[in-house]
Amino acid sequence: MKPWILLLLLISLAKGDGLTFQNNDRVVLLGNTVVERAQKYGHLEAALTLAAGEKNLRFRNLGWSGDTVYGDARSYFGPPQEGFDRLKADLGRIKPNVVIICYGAVASFEGDDGLMDFLKGYNRLLDMINSAANPRSIVLVSPPPAESLGTPMPDMSKQNERLETYRAAISKLASIRKIHFADLFGKMKGSNSGLTDNGLHYTEKGYAVLSSKLVKAMGLTPPTAKQISSKSGQELRAKIVEKNKLFFFHWRPANETYLRLFRKHEQGNNAKELEKFIPIIEARESEIDGLKTATLKEKS
Repeated sequence: MKPWILLLLLISLAKGDGLTFQNNDRVVLLGNTVVERAQKYGHLEAALTLAAGEKNLRFRNLGWSGDTVYGDARSYFGPPQEGFDRLKADLGRIKPNVVIICYGAVASFEGDDGLMDFLKGYNRLLDMINSAANPRSIVLVSPPPAESLGTPMPDMSKQNERLETYRAAISKLASIRKIHFADLFGKMKGSNSGLTDNGLHYTEKGYAVLSSKLVKAMGLTPPTAKQISSKSGQELRAKIVEKNKLFFFHWRPANETYLRLFRKHEQGNNAKELEKFIPIIEARESEIDGLKTATLKEKS
């Protein structure tokens, strides 16, 4: 590790305060592929739900594969600004109390040449989040390391060097803005291999490991192995996955061009059906609360 990177990390980590939740907090998970795919397995939400103890949380996963701090992947037919404005509108509707953000994996491929532009965009994104939602807490998460899986997959050691540089920059940004930093890169470094399917994208096994380590990186206590493997713990995660699917269908319907965009004159009248997902989602969240309470009784 470069000495200046270590120094920046030590300065940021010296803050040492962990994330805290309040009852009925609305938590937005924001970022690119590592965030979007988390909803498929439910491990991260389950770990955070249990780490919050008796406090009930409401999660909304706004991850978007391939996205950047500029909103590049979120636009449909327009420039990145369209995607950025879409995110702003989403945050304005949800009004999260806590926003957990993980960007940098895409930008890091640009190396040092792209770092200043990345930080400029990240500052702009954080300003927008504060303007649109004014959350009580924001957590900046460093992207996790890539895996070198052997031939014929590429050696990811150089990419991990770039990720380490971006990790230090994110740490410094969090320190400057006096917000939380979670060093997922540091926590995951040295973990067992075979956690991704291509060196970059985590599998279910990978998310099981990543989720526990991210909870620790945020200064929280992860659930015990007994809690995770218990009947109620497994049902909790399954119910979270079900809820996430319902929210995804509500938030990103497959036929959005017809429902909300330039072909809405054909089927736009059906957009009202999307709001019918809300009470179903809320019912699932009530079930999640009950399963959480049962799982917390499994001590160790």
